[in-house]
Amino acid sequence: MSRGFFISGTDTGVGKTAVAAALLHRLAQTGRRVAGIKPVAAGCELTSEGWRNDDALQLLAQSNMPLRYDEVNPIALKAAIAPHLAARDVAMTLSVDALHSACTALTARVDVLVVEGAGGWLVPLNDEETLADLAARLNYPVILVVGMRLGCLNHALLSAAAISRRGLRLAGWVANCIDPRMQRVDDNIVSLQARLPAPRLATLPHQAELDIARLAAMLDIETLASCR
Repeated sequence: MSRGFFISGTDTGVGKTAVAAALLHRLAQTGRRVAGIKPVAAGCELTSEGWRNDDALQLLAQSNMPLRYDEVNPIALKAAIAPHLAARDVAMTLSVDALHSACTALTARVDVLVVEGAGGWLVPLNDEETLADLAARLNYPVILVVGMRLGCLNHALLSAAAISRRGLRLAGWVANCIDPRMQRVDDNIVSLQARLPAPRLATLPHQAELDIARLAAMLDIETLASCR
């Protein structure tokens, strides 16, 4: 299996964290040493221990290695807006070099590193770099989380094409039913299966409360085992 996976999504709020946490949970059950990292998180709350992000805390909870919070989320930004804007508000400049270093610092300690992006595939980090540049530098297979709602076909196909243009492997995709009112969900999934150049790893039901163990049981990690 690949030493790492990059989790991207068709948009923000489509369930990247749920999939990343479920993947960590499932891989940990196989006896692998696993860790999750959200290199940059925009939308944090100030606690007695510093700035904390809910997504990063979920990754920390599912990692089976002793990790500090800042190792899982090295850049924690207050405002829940695009990362480059949140960073600009506090006179910080994000860079692929710094985020890549944070990721590789964990690589030697684990069997599989799960890297969760922020927002969609091309979210800016600064005036020139995007999270796609970080994914390309890591060169991990990509898992695309498709938020099943109106417009998802276009978003998913554009994302897959952009991933391919960077020379990265789309290891698989997850259909996450985030909109319980969406019509013709099954037909949309069939349409995506016919067009996306990677296997569907799971179809996740809409959940009012997140159940990571349940989602983990639905993931097809056997397919991921062939990724190198």
